Amino acid sequence: MRLVKFFVTVLCGVVRMGINEVHMSRLDTSPPILAFPPASFADLHPIRRLIVLVPDTESDYTPVVHRIWELANAFGGRVQFLGLCNDAAREPSLRRQLVTLSALVGDGTVSVESKIESGSNWLNAIKSNWHEGDVLVCFAEQRAGMRRRPLSQLLESNFAATTYVLDDLSQPDRAQSNWKSAAMAWAGSIGILLGFFWFQVKIDQVSSNWVGMAMFMLSILVETLLIWIWNSLFG
Repeated sequence: MRLVKFFVTVLCGVVRMGINEVHMSRLDTSPPILAFPPASFADLHPIRRLIVLVPDTESDYTPVVHRIWELANAFGGRVQFLGLCNDAAREPSLRRQLVTLSALVGDGTVSVESKIESGSNWLNAIKSNWHEGDVLVCFAEQRAGMRRRPLSQLLESNFAATTYVLDDLSQPDRAQSNWKSAAMAWAGSIGILLGFFWFQVKIDQVSSNWVGMAMFMLSILVETLLIWIWNSLFG
């Protein structure tokens, strides 16, 4: 009888120890830790920048400074002045213009940065700086591409972005620039005409059969195409 009581007592002790171990394992179990941090407020509401495309010309920006400041405040208070320069001799002048604009627009509510890209292709320069949500600002006088189309048209057709066009830019040397462009266009066109006239005379002297006639007609087509391309480069 005593032996039976002893075994019952031992069995009860083993059962209690098992129950206690189960309770302790449950208490020691900690909740899983989040593997991904919650999105920050900046991620949920990205700040939109105002990217102002500054032309490489000596211009008076005073009439548009306040307008740029107003747009910057409306779209997050950040401005990037982006210049494009294909001539190293012109870069110091363009840099001075960017510094002046930054000083006039930047204040306690608007933060400003500036950058100059090398080259002559505005689309490539913008693609390397533009992020989704950014707002583009250009001037009505700016033109780009071989056909010298308004830059605003190229922006609207290549970027899904809000674009503002400012038309108050004053360029004191615009008349002189237009005169030089017209002179270059005329000089190039006359040079092409004279060169092809000489070539066509040589064709007529060398051959008078159908091969010569075909070459003569082809030269006229090439001549016309070259004149059109040359004039498109100068407006």
